[in-house]
Amino acid sequence: MYKFGVNLIMAFIDYYHVLGLNKSASVDEIKNAYRKLARKLHPDLNPDDKEANKKFQQLSEAYEVLSDPEKRKKYDQYGEQWKHADEFEKAKSRQQQEQHTWQGFEGDFSDNDYSDFFESLFGKGSGKKKSEHIKFRGQDIHAELNLPLRQAYTTHQQTFTVQGKNIRITIPAGAADGQTIRLKGHGGPGRNNGPAGDLYITFSIDTDPVFRRDGNDLYTTVDIDLYTAILGGEMILETLGGKIKLKVNPESQNGTRIRLKGKGFPVYKEDSEFGDLYVTYNIKLPTNLTEEQKEMFRKLSTLT
Repeated sequence: MYKFGVNLIMAFIDYYHVLGLNKSASVDEIKNAYRKLARKLHPDLNPDDKEANKKFQQLSEAYEVLSDPEKRKKYDQYGEQWKHADEFEKAKSRQQQEQHTWQGFEGDFSDNDYSDFFESLFGKGSGKKKSEHIKFRGQDIHAELNLPLRQAYTTHQQTFTVQGKNIRITIPAGAADGQTIRLKGHGGPGRNNGPAGDLYITFSIDTDPVFRRDGNDLYTTVDIDLYTAILGGEMILETLGGKIKLKVNPESQNGTRIRLKGKGFPVYKEDSEFGDLYVTYNIKLPTNLTEEQKEMFRKLSTLT
């Protein structure tokens, strides 16, 4: 966990480990392992478990790669760099065609040491020479930024540290849970004058004790005394945008839900646009009544 709630996720994900299998697993074993774990980790069964949802995403990614013969072959050969397999093969083919001349190769790779890789492809002693001419793109960094719901309600700035560098960003009001933004060039440094990678920030919006968010709409429950519920009146309602007067109609029933248009959550990057606020009444019955008050209720009961 890094400063300001930023959690950098840079570890390589072993797809076989995610499925609980080894590299010799058959296609049927991969399918069975996926189905078994998917039933356990599916978001519909774990709606409020962020860790389970994250594992389900990794599981889906692992199955997508290992269930595809071509992708699995590349993954088995190149590991975490399997997406660049075609570029590696092109580089190998070019080297075989040009035994004495290296014209340079520029690829979109992560910031790792490729000397050993080139030596394994082109022979000992060639890795250092060849890699000096290649521009390697820096590694992308994935981070998670935790925000309270009330903080996500307003446009504000956040400053956090990534790889020793302070980065300040402006977060527009209305950021959603699970939403990801990209900061180009703020990832790992490139090699041999290659471009830096990108920084991907995923927002994790904390739940609020008073308001529940669904899209851009907000939901809350307020207590109303019995007398106001019967006779009607006004009350002061706290919203994320400030205090407002709420008119309560006479003879309001317990559980009544009203809609306050435009008093919900701001729409992301849409100025002056808001969702709605839904308020549910919770009518509180009086307690510790005096004998006189009880007698009044007895009289009322005879009139119904």
